[in-house]
Amino acid sequence: MYNTCNVAITKNEDESRALLEGLDLIKADKLFTKDDIVMIVPNFVSANKPHPSSGITVGTHTLRTLIQWVKRLRVKKIIIACGAGGNTLDVMRKVGYDKIIEAESCEFVDFNTGPYVELAINHHIINKLQVNQVLFEKTKLISYTQLKQHEEATMSASIKNVMMSIPSTEEHGSPKKDKGIHRDLHGFIAKMAENIKIDLSIVSCNPAMVGTGPINGIPIHTGLVICGDNPICCDTVVARLLGFKPQAVYYLYLLEQLGYKETDINKMNIYGLKLKEAELIFAQKVYGENFTVD
Repeated sequence: MYNTCNVAITKNEDESRALLEGLDLIKADKLFTKDDIVMIVPNFVSANKPHPSSGITVGTHTLRTLIQWVKRLRVKKIIIACGAGGNTLDVMRKVGYDKIIEAESCEFVDFNTGPYVELAINHHIINKLQVNQVLFEKTKLISYTQLKQHEEATMSASIKNVMMSIPSTEEHGSPKKDKGIHRDLHGFIAKMAENIKIDLSIVSCNPAMVGTGPINGIPIHTGLVICGDNPICCDTVVARLLGFKPQAVYYLYLLEQLGYKETDINKMNIYGLKLKEAELIFAQKVYGENFTVD
């Protein structure tokens, strides 16, 4: 599914500038053609604390920057799609995403509603699920999220953002626990990731959430943004900022065991900041100490 392993780590107090620098470093524009229908999946998880400074949802200004960057590629269509754990439209209105999507003339799709088609994932609890048909219409998918420690998934980054956004609350309840997703959350995420390809991953640490995520943690602004053309590589890199090797994030380990690459940082092309440099920046900002995983 993935033949590239390019990751950029950038630092700038202006999140949009860090994003654009990272996209340039991995030559992300080469991933798209004028015939592409590009779906951007931002993290709209909850309107519990609606300002992006809480670290719960992605930054409004940077979402606009990302949309405008894709627009410059002159792709066929841009779709913003997501499914919050609660009411997606409520999150949009309270945070202000609705105004950005309207101003940029993008189509919006709520994964929590239909029309649906069936997606077979062969998970031992959830063998198949109903997903919005737009998933089969897009040709490229961008995941844009904040980095968070997570009380059940260990970490929320590019993979979890997409795979847990897709199941609908109409089928799985709010917050998507009725059918058993959370009985084997890591296994479900891995099986979804086998079937849904992420073409471009963007994980912002402006702020990152540490402690009890995805909603009740502590937001820490680090200035770091990580971009990658392989979500497994990207999420392996950001896991290290939180102090985890891929074995500690079980869905990453499962994907590796299923043959999806790459979780070996020595086999990745890392641009911008060196990984250890980024780990030191993150540790100093979050913990007030200098340390790295290795």
